[in-house]
Amino acid sequence: MCETCGCGDPHNHPHEHGHDHGHAHGHPPPVRTLDVRKSALELNQRLADQNRGWFRAKGLKVFNLLSSPGSGKTTLLERTLRDVPCAAAIVGDLQTENDAVRLRASGAQAIQITTGATCHLDAHMVAHALEKLEASGLDKLFIENVGNLVCPASYDLGEDRRVVLLSVTEGEDKPLKYPVIFLHADLVLVTKCDLAAAVGFDREKALAAIRQTAPKAQILEVSAKTGAGLDAWYAWLAG
Repeated sequence: MCETCGCGDPHNHPHEHGHDHGHAHGHPPPVRTLDVRKSALELNQRLADQNRGWFRAKGLKVFNLLSSPGSGKTTLLERTLRDVPCAAAIVGDLQTENDAVRLRASGAQAIQITTGATCHLDAHMVAHALEKLEASGLDKLFIENVGNLVCPASYDLGEDRRVVLLSVTEGEDKPLKYPVIFLHADLVLVTKCDLAAAVGFDREKALAAIRQTAPKAQILEVSAKTGAGLDAWYAWLAG
C-alpha cells in the first residue's frame, strides 16, 4: 500500500491461509503504534542512495520529471530525445507501454515501468529498470514519473534534479493547491505555451504562484509543439 495515499503496492500481495486461528478471550495484548510510512520512506531513501551511486559510477546525470497527467511530459521527451544526444528514458505508468513505444521512435532507449495500482515510482522500481538499461555511451537519463501531483513528491529515486511541469491548461493556481511537489523542484517548466491565449492563461498569476511554492526553482516557458523555449531547456540540461 502506498504510504502517502493508500493506493495498491505491487510489492505486497495478500496471502490466503488454509487454517483457523484460535481466539484468546483473556486480556488483550498491549497496543503498539508503528510508523509504517516513516519506515518505508527510510528504506526507499537507502535504495535511492544506491541508485545515485550507480548513476555517478556510470557518469549519468539524472532528471526526475513530475507533473499531473496530460501536462506534456511524454511529448517534451519525444522532442528532447531527438534533439539531445546520449540520452535515454525510464517511463512510469499504471498500465501499457504506450509512452515507451512513443519515445523509442526517437531512436533512444526507453524502458517502461508498469506500476499496476501504485501512483508513483519508487527507488526499488527504478533499480529494476536499470537492469535493462545499456548505460554505455549515455550521459543523461530522464525518469518520467507517474502522472500525479501528490505521491511522487515523497519518493527520491536517486535523481540529480527534479523537474516539475505545469501546463497552461491546468490553471494558474495549481502550485498553490499542490505545493509539496513544487517545493523541492530545481526547475519548473510551464508547458503548452502555444495554447496560452486560447485558454486565457494568466501568465503573471501563474508565475507568482510558482515563485511562492518553488522558491529555489528556475522557471522556463516552453512549447514542445512549436519549439519555443526549448533552447533554454536544453541549455539548462547541459548546465
